[in-house]
Amino acid sequence: MRSLLAASLLLPMLAAAAETGKGAKAKGKAAPPRRPNILLVMSDDQGWGDVGYNGHPHLQTPHLDAAAASGLRLDCFYSAAPSCSPTRASVLTGRHPNRMGVFSWGHALRPQETTLAELLKGAGYATAHFGKWHLGPVRSGSPVSPGAKGFDHWVSAENFFDLNPKLSDEGKETKFHGEGSMVVAELALDWIRQNASGEAPLFAAVWFGAPHLPHIAAPELSALYQGRSKREREYFGEITGLDCAFGRLRDGLAELGLRDDTLVWFCSDNGATPVGDTGDSRGGKHLLYEGGLRVPAFVEWPAGIPAGKSSPVRCGTVDILPTVLELVGVPGAPGRVLDGISLAPLFRGEMDQRPAPLGFWNAAVPGHFTNPAGLIGKVIPVDENWSVAKVERVTRRVEKTPKRRILGNGYIGHSAWISGDWKLHRLSLVPGEGARWSLYNLATDPRERRDLSKEHPEVLADLSAELEQWLASVVASLEGADY
Repeated sequence: MRSLLAASLLLPMLAAAAETGKGAKAKGKAAPPRRPNILLVMSDDQGWGDVGYNGHPHLQTPHLDAAAASGLRLDCFYSAAPSCSPTRASVLTGRHPNRMGVFSWGHALRPQETTLAELLKGAGYATAHFGKWHLGPVRSGSPVSPGAKGFDHWVSAENFFDLNPKLSDEGKETKFHGEGSMVVAELALDWIRQNASGEAPLFAAVWFGAPHLPHIAAPELSALYQGRSKREREYFGEITGLDCAFGRLRDGLAELGLRDDTLVWFCSDNGATPVGDTGDSRGGKHLLYEGGLRVPAFVEWPAGIPAGKSSPVRCGTVDILPTVLELVGVPGAPGRVLDGISLAPLFRGEMDQRPAPLGFWNAAVPGHFTNPAGLIGKVIPVDENWSVAKVERVTRRVEKTPKRRILGNGYIGHSAWISGDWKLHRLSLVPGEGARWSLYNLATDPRERRDLSKEHPEVLADLSAELEQWLASVVASLEGADY
């Protein structure tokens, strides 16, 4: 917790530095260098092993491989949660998603949360979102649409999409034609091209809908994998499709002369589904074992990061916001407890281990389906006994802080705590019953097979106390302590 608070206290110092820079410019001194453009690219359900550069025997991902080789490869990078909406919330806030009620897929972001887009927009960045949103309705007027949360321009989907997607163009449902990932990449490139000559640096979130179910690849892409099962052909084809779209983005930046000064951060939103590759890790999507959380990731920024580096430092999506804010000299939202830390020292080659733990919590709250037939329509829950009207009332009230205590009754669900190479699991499924603990050393047992809790009771005691303290902090945030 001291580390988390220290990270949040760093942000006012960055604000002072930014003000100093403004003063120097006013006195006629040389203006500071142009701040980098920021491009956050995310795939959907792509496992750690679902890229060529991590050794997949069949997948063709030449563009992702090339970018990973020329940038900083993050080999131990974690999504904040093992499903999509929570991880996306963590990217935009630097906070664990349970702090804002994004417990599982389909849950809406709270409007009180201050996003990275809002902070960068306030600091003079032009901002845009393209592709999967999944943090609330993408209707105009929604308090949690991309436009309401800091994005000047947005062409977004409420959930996943494949071929010929329907997207919300700032609230207007629009049918596009083509392979879904390439459609999104071209939309992003059009916006970048239109804004490249302006004074404002650019921030864009480009969030693909692939390779999420139902796995429908363009025929020419699935044809690349003849001899595999139909399921694999479609899945591999979708990943190659997003790879081509990523390559189009990367080449477009080069054509516009922007590649050197653009930080491109790529990752997946959670670990692999059964058809995907976890890199031989335990578990997969929806689980807090390594297979559900460790995802492919790299950062390419020719002007700021030496080429051809890789790092085993454990880091994750909660670190994106504090890292970007430090790099561009923008202060964060006051009063917010951050779960992430800045990785700027890692980018400079000055960090060889993570200075603060990483916390995870699947609170066993069910996800919400969105209506595939009505992109800008209603949020439909998993439980078919819920009425649509009730869900609409919930959607309209997402901005309200809950009045009753949530998740504090014994911290129900599965939580985990990574400190150094130790990973602690806490399982509590029944209120009032004691938690079950297991402890693994990821350096010697990356598959989390050998429970060491009885062999290292002192480690168990220390880490369990830290985890319980963190869980209490998350609940406090959820109940409004940060607003």
